[in-house]
Amino acid sequence: LVLELNQVIIPTYGTVPDQQNLHTPEWVDFDDKPDSLFFKDGQRRIDFVLVYEDEGKKLTHKRSDRKKQKRKRQVYESNLINNGLQLEATRSVLDEKLIFVKVHAPWEVLCMYAEVMHIKLPLQHNDLKSRDSAFNWFSRLFRVDENIIKPEQEFFTAPFQKEHLSSFYIQDKDTFFNPATRSRIVHFILSRVEYATKNNVKKFGINKLLETGIYKAAFPLHDSSFRHLSMDPNCPSERYLLYREWAHPKNIFKLQPLDFIRKYYGEKIGIYFAWLGFYTNMLTVAAVVGVGCFLYGCLTKDNCTWSQEVCDPNIGGNIIMCPQCDKVCTYWNLTITCESSKKLCIFDSFGTLVFAVFMGIWVTFFLEFWKRRQAELEYEWDTVEYLEQEEQVRPEYEARCTHVVMNEITQQEQYVPYTACGKCIRMTFCTSAIFFWILLIIASVVGIIVYRLSVFLVFSAKLSQHISGTEAIRKYLTPQTATSVTASLISFVVIMILNIIYEKVAIVITDFELPRTQTDYENSLTTKMFLFQFVNYYSSCFYIAFFKGKFVGHPGSPVYWLGKYRNEECDPGGCLLELTTQLAIIVGGKAIWNNIQEVLLPLVKNLIGRYSTAARSEKVVPRWEHDYHLQPIGKLGLFYEYLEMVIQFGFVTLFVASFPLAPLLALINNMLEIRLDAWKLTTQFRRMVPQKAQDIGAWQPILQGIAILAVVTNAMIIAFTSDMIPRLVYYWSFSVPPYGSHSSHTMKGYINSTLSVFNISDFKNASKPFSPWFGNQTTCRQVYRDLRYPPGHQHQYEHNIYYWHVIAAKLAFIIVMEHVIYFVKFIISYIIPDVSQKTKSKVKREKYLTQKLLHENNLKGVTKNMGKIADKIIKGADSTFRPKDE
Repeated sequence: LVLELNQVIIPTYGTVPDQQNLHTPEWVDFDDKPDSLFFKDGQRRIDFVLVYEDEGKKLTHKRSDRKKQKRKRQVYESNLINNGLQLEATRSVLDEKLIFVKVHAPWEVLCMYAEVMHIKLPLQHNDLKSRDSAFNWFSRLFRVDENIIKPEQEFFTAPFQKEHLSSFYIQDKDTFFNPATRSRIVHFILSRVEYATKNNVKKFGINKLLETGIYKAAFPLHDSSFRHLSMDPNCPSERYLLYREWAHPKNIFKLQPLDFIRKYYGEKIGIYFAWLGFYTNMLTVAAVVGVGCFLYGCLTKDNCTWSQEVCDPNIGGNIIMCPQCDKVCTYWNLTITCESSKKLCIFDSFGTLVFAVFMGIWVTFFLEFWKRRQAELEYEWDTVEYLEQEEQVRPEYEARCTHVVMNEITQQEQYVPYTACGKCIRMTFCTSAIFFWILLIIASVVGIIVYRLSVFLVFSAKLSQHISGTEAIRKYLTPQTATSVTASLISFVVIMILNIIYEKVAIVITDFELPRTQTDYENSLTTKMFLFQFVNYYSSCFYIAFFKGKFVGHPGSPVYWLGKYRNEECDPGGCLLELTTQLAIIVGGKAIWNNIQEVLLPLVKNLIGRYSTAARSEKVVPRWEHDYHLQPIGKLGLFYEYLEMVIQFGFVTLFVASFPLAPLLALINNMLEIRLDAWKLTTQFRRMVPQKAQDIGAWQPILQGIAILAVVTNAMIIAFTSDMIPRLVYYWSFSVPPYGSHSSHTMKGYINSTLSVFNISDFKNASKPFSPWFGNQTTCRQVYRDLRYPPGHQHQYEHNIYYWHVIAAKLAFIIVMEHVIYFVKFIISYIIPDVSQKTKSKVKREKYLTQKLLHENNLKGVTKNMGKIADKIIKGADSTFRPKDE
């Protein structure tokens, strides 16, 4: 009886029949209906398509191998039929070697598996009245025309139960299960049907068959061409509508039809575009404030006193700077940095401080409001209790369950793929592998730093900085600039190469971990990939922001890397401008690289495939063959789209104090990204298997972690990377007595008082420059603001009182800024509930209706059955006690 239940009611694996009992698909010829989505009879809908190459016409394998492959395929197809699916095979129109097996799930199979998978289906219309938002009239201007894409009807739903079939809202059995749900159910069956048994180990699932090449493809059908409406009157042409009203570039300023996207592609795709659209809308506010701060910097740069002093021939022109490397570097004039100091005034202004504080609060609003929006979508898309009710164990996990353990909750035996010791060994191995690759990235960063240190010597020798030089090019192409740009470019190339390698490594490690469900698998992979990407993308930025120029000693006693390379120094204005350059190159290069990978490569592949079949293009080609020649979506689906956006989110928030235009660039990129991703899905890729998703998964805590870290990084950038705190300390304390000589608070004299003096006679032989000294001066100035006592002082070259005031002010600023922003974040998080009252009411109403409808029907059924039983008992009693006829 148990075996029968496993094969009939919940057929996780099909039984392997004998050769003579194999069932085969029905063979038919193509009926010249290119837009048909049905079997040849025009009644049974195609829910899935399997594609294989006729083994009799394969030339790449041995005959024995071809026979084995054919046997496995035949067994698999026979087991599909045994599990209730209906198959119809058709030979390709364009390539006689290809066979297309169309799969249809009849009503009984759909009902059975909908109950097994706990799929929620409509009970009755939603009778809760929805209030229109105050901004509804405004948002209507950007919505898709409701006459073109009609709004989806709202229903109260419940997990399907066949015994309560009459309680569900069924107008038509053919449309009760929509195409996305049908495809999901069929894929569930395809992933669990057996095709062979070897050494008592079951081999099963369409994924394994695809990997071994027995099948070439498996996919659900698009319902029409994206270029024109379907000629089949039974086809709604939803793909065409999505392209026209969503993916087309003309819709760049329109809101997305999220319910329609979810209906066609499933909740997992829908939640991604919902999140991306919400993030993009929130970026609008950040971009406006960022542009305002940038314009403020542009308008006030002419009043930047310290920059004027750098460019003044009588001030900056008389300041001779010490060499920035040993021996080959020369003395140089401060006015060489005039242009960079002007640019720095734009970014290193009071507006930057305001913007950094604003972004710390903005990111909290973004995450809190997204939680509310996500809760609304969870209810509207029936994923509130998805993880607890619907998500099934991965077939790969299920196949390895050979060890018996005792379940602590049920106190019953259950099968698991490994023991506690085995799990510990796996986790140790995976953790070690992750740390090894992170150390490899850090090693590459160290290599880039060594490159910067060594190549700076070359640029210093080639790009002569003699103080008598007057070439205009020196205003822009300084050794620091040349080193920074080339190092950033090399860093970008290394990042891209390591990305490709680690992607494969992360998948191998996660496969070895063997997570139980698909959500567990994706969350584990997400954590690994982001951890790697975080170190890979941000390490160079963290180095420039917080380490470069901080531990360099002074000209008479410099600090060396590896005992050989003299540590890098920042420009007199600090490393902020270099950090901005690094961000611009990495963010810009990453956007270009991703667009090439995501758009151009699939487009080129599809064009090549189109031209290769151009000679046979006069033939009428069916929909399944059109879709076969599109690109497969890949195992990880939208993982890389999420990763790209989260890395961008990190750049926008973690280092925004150095580049206030980052939100604007991200906004422009995302407006294009939404349409490019939509265009890619609707035109270049096969239709994805619709999947459920309750939320954005592991990306949510990652975003929250970035938001917390962003407050710290921006506070430290303002304190330690920018020159704002030293300027404020000078303005309020050291420009006036007792430390200064000015009668009122001013920025005049700032440059002269902050560049420490060094006596050239104190140079050691190892670092003394080869170039001769011109002029009568016996001192030079340190490039960085190290704030040391001058030569001749009793504490010469030691840090002066100004330095300790600045350090105290920096630490106080970090503590105050962090605590203020964290306090505001806490208040905002407390005030804004994660789930709105309207959504809570809908959830309660749905639960009430579910209990009422299903339980009342149960009660009616029990009462009816009890009545019948009572009648039978009474009749039996009457016949028993009725007197016999004498």
